[in-house]
Amino acid sequence: MEYILIIIAAVFINNVILAQFLGVCPFLGVSNKMSTAIGMGLAVLFVITLATIITFLVQTYILDPSGLGYLQTIAFILLIATLVQMIEIILKKASPPLYQSLGIFLPLMSTNCAILGVAILVIQNNLNLLQATTTAAGTGLGFLLAMVIFAGLREQMELQGVPKAMKGAPIAMITTGILALAFMGFSGLV
Repeated sequence: MEYILIIIAAVFINNVILAQFLGVCPFLGVSNKMSTAIGMGLAVLFVITLATIITFLVQTYILDPSGLGYLQTIAFILLIATLVQMIEIILKKASPPLYQSLGIFLPLMSTNCAILGVAILVIQNNLNLLQATTTAAGTGLGFLLAMVIFAGLREQMELQGVPKAMKGAPIAMITTGILALAFMGFSGLV
């Protein structure tokens, strides 16, 4: 039951985009089309979970025993960048259309603050490996959910008569704010 609550909290209450405002760059940049948003959301789900496991193990078994905890941020950035490069190579071979649709945002995933933020937060919150992995997976699902909802809203707004002055970034920011307010309704859930 504890792990179900962790997932619910990570997806709805502490949504990485809408409550913590981490990972907003890909959220705004790749959410124009549903297919791209789903691809990016799934990629972030995979990377955030795998990166959290790897960084947790590095912190627990290398940095802490060696007294090198002060190198946490730089070590995590290097690990995440390496992991994203490996995923980029795999995507380029396995799914060229998805690779092309993600464009510049795929390499930018290595600097996605949501991925680094979760890796650091699970260490700071003294979670064990299973709790950390569950938190990361839930956070990735929350990222995916926010991306899909926002992409659907943006596609609908393209079909509606949005005033010229509000097109693009202004309506995207207003919609993001309203979506964040909607997710605040889940705050008393867990």
